[in-house]
Parts: sequence; structure tokens; C-alpha cells
Amino acid sequence: MGLITSLLGLPLAPLKGLIRLAELIQDEAERQLRDPAVVRRELEEIETARATGVMSEEEAEEAMNLILQRMTGQPAGPMGDTERR
Repeated sequence: MGLITSLLGLPLAPLKGLIRLAELIQDEAERQLRDPAVVRRELEEIETARATGVMSEEEAEEAMNLILQRMTGQPAGPMGDTERR
């Protein structure tokens, strides 16, 4: 029975491999998005840009909120806000 199942499932092997590859890529992307070292570096870059005047206070706050939303998994609204109406 296992031989017949294997032979019939053989044409689907590339598709199964592709699905597994997509799952691995998604897992790695999510890991990198939530990596504390990456988040810390992004926050430091925002703070440096704000301190040097490259970013306004509002832009820095918005960028930090986007990072926070990414870390908590809360979707942003159409204008980037998370306020519920």
C-alpha cells in the first residue's frame, strides 16, 4: 500500500517542496521582522535622525509606532493610525 501511495504521490512532490520552501521563507521573514537586535537598531536610527533634525518629531513618532505595530502584530489603519473609531 505504501508503494502505491508513493507512486501516486510522486507527481505532487515538486509542489510539496515548493510549499515547504514558501513556509521556510515566511518563517525566516517573520523571525527577522521580530528580531530584537533589528528592532533596536531601527529605533536607534530613528532617534539619531530625530536628534540631528533629519526627521521631525511627528515623523519619528510615526516611525516608532509602525515598528511597535509590527512587533505586536496590530494592523495599521489606512493612514497608519491604530485608533478605533
